[in-house]
Amino acid sequence: MIVSAAIVPHTPLLAETVGKEHREKLTQTIRAMTELAQALYLAKPDTLVMISPHAPMYPDAFSGNVAPMFKAGLKEFGDHGTVIPIKANFLLLDHIHRHMRDHGIPFTLSSSEELDYGFTIPLLFLTNTLPGVKLVPLAVSMLDAQAHYTFGQELKNVIHAENNRVAVIASADLSHHSNTQSPDGYLPEGEAFDRFIREKAAVLDGPGLLAADPGMIEKAGQSGYKPIVVLAGCLENMNLNTKELSYEAPFGVGLMTMRYDLA
Repeated sequence: MIVSAAIVPHTPLLAETVGKEHREKLTQTIRAMTELAQALYLAKPDTLVMISPHAPMYPDAFSGNVAPMFKAGLKEFGDHGTVIPIKANFLLLDHIHRHMRDHGIPFTLSSSEELDYGFTIPLLFLTNTLPGVKLVPLAVSMLDAQAHYTFGQELKNVIHAENNRVAVIASADLSHHSNTQSPDGYLPEGEAFDRFIREKAAVLDGPGLLAADPGMIEKAGQSGYKPIVVLAGCLENMNLNTKELSYEAPFGVGLMTMRYDLA
């Protein structure tokens, strides 16, 4: 069963070894992630189902990672010391795989111990208070938004049939063109995208998310839309209390932390 859910950012600057002095400008997000970790501790999940936009992606299928043990790290950013070991919930992933196959949802499996930073950054904050928690790492695809929403709906059906206490986490940075501080330059579509996502995620408006302007999504230069759509499908029709813990964009990239508690 689902006991908690969240949308979290994954900028590498949140890691002390990468962000260094830049972390001083991310205090809102760091405080929000700390609060979320405390909330997860109270919810007591034994498994994190996490959707990353940076995991190996297939054009026509969703995927899950079946390695028995994961090592989340930040080698690609020059940090060879940070390693977060975390076990897989292989049984839950197997049930997801079988369910998707039986319901006509394209789903495939990969196997790699190393996790991308879309997983690593959230795990840095969220696992300290959850000793023994397991992970199901999922990847989005190049299929359309409706396919991602449907995938989320079916994911909920699998989790609700389990005895596991599950927290579902969408790893999602917003636009990389949110304001003039962006090294990639400001675009009005970037600012509009962040405003749109904050409004729709606050009320988990699935139809609204699906009705997003494709041009805005493309020009926003974001990496969070599809994980958020999956989460919206997964939480559809659930009685939830929603709280935006933080939003900031000190470096021109929208960083939102949103918490969903079962009412």
